[in-house]
Amino acid sequence: MIAASLSAVWATPAATGLQHDVVFTEYTPLAASSEMVRRLLSPLAAAEVQGTLARSGSRLLEQGVDLAQERFVLYVPGVVPPQGYGLLVFVPPWTDARLPAGWESVLDRYGMIYVSAARSGNAENVIGRREPLALLAAYNLMQRYPVDGSHVYVGGFSGGSRIALRLALAYPDVFHGALLNAGSDPLGTGVPPLPPADLFRQFQESARLVLLTGEHDPAHLASDAESVAALRRWCVFDVDTEVIPGAAHEVASPTALSGALKQLLAPASPAAAKLGRCRAGIERELTPQLEKAQALLESGRLSEAQALLLEIDQRFGGLAAPRTVELQMALNCSSAQADEQKRARCQRGGGPAAAGSGPGADPLQPLRR
Repeated sequence: MIAASLSAVWATPAATGLQHDVVFTEYTPLAASSEMVRRLLSPLAAAEVQGTLARSGSRLLEQGVDLAQERFVLYVPGVVPPQGYGLLVFVPPWTDARLPAGWESVLDRYGMIYVSAARSGNAENVIGRREPLALLAAYNLMQRYPVDGSHVYVGGFSGGSRIALRLALAYPDVFHGALLNAGSDPLGTGVPPLPPADLFRQFQESARLVLLTGEHDPAHLASDAESVAALRRWCVFDVDTEVIPGAAHEVASPTALSGALKQLLAPASPAAAKLGRCRAGIERELTPQLEKAQALLESGRLSEAQALLLEIDQRFGGLAAPRTVELQMALNCSSAQADEQKRARCQRGGGPAAAGSGPGADPLQPLRR
């Protein structure tokens, strides 16, 4: 029935095979600047961005990428699988849009579309280009081709793999897993920040992660081990690690890709009881920290309260919101000088930004109007 429905809807199929300099035209609210700030920054960093914009009278561009100027490489297998294509959005560390050598036959075997953007390498702005380009690529391909939404994945190599993890974490409603080739970061360190609680719950329940690294790449094998341990501490259990025999720090060979895709396409739902116990443990760790920050604030120990709030925000991210944002607002107002302008701003729910709580060297600059 699904296959018949797909064949009716896609009676005139789009082009297949390897395509260079592909241009997309469609935008999605999921790649809007405000939505990326909400999902991809920690709550205190996001609140600081909004406060800074409000004080300056400026705003973010709704869509920071002009698709007419962007180019993508695309590979589409010639045969549509009965349930629809799978989709792998690949974030590269390099500048050009390319398909790694020998991957075509593997993509054919698994019925998997591949897409990657030009000018999306390690030198590019993360939230201004790399992340929205991946989101827009996924959206456009799902409009053009019969894609099975349950088999949409994000992947990358090296620095691009680290961006892929950020996207999988913040967009579990788009990407149902990630292929992390020689690049990962441990959760709970602030990079990447944990997303809003509802999204993180979905990530815990439905994301499949495959970490794939060369046998002779000791630094990234070590970071993989650290990342897997952190994932388990944060109740993310559907994780597989693969070692590429004889490989160093290099993009996966066709054979390694085939094994990784096989694992990616075999998700295992976590046991509800195990997940529940793990989540309860996180709550037992978080609640006393929030209570301590509240007590420090009420006792006037503002610098200590500020330091603790930043630690909570870095470790727990969206799981601690909105309480961290509320405490930060109260702290800001307690610290404000008693002049009319600052009192009025606090009464409206604003206040001066907390030192050190923002996203760093203004990663949002390309998105500002």
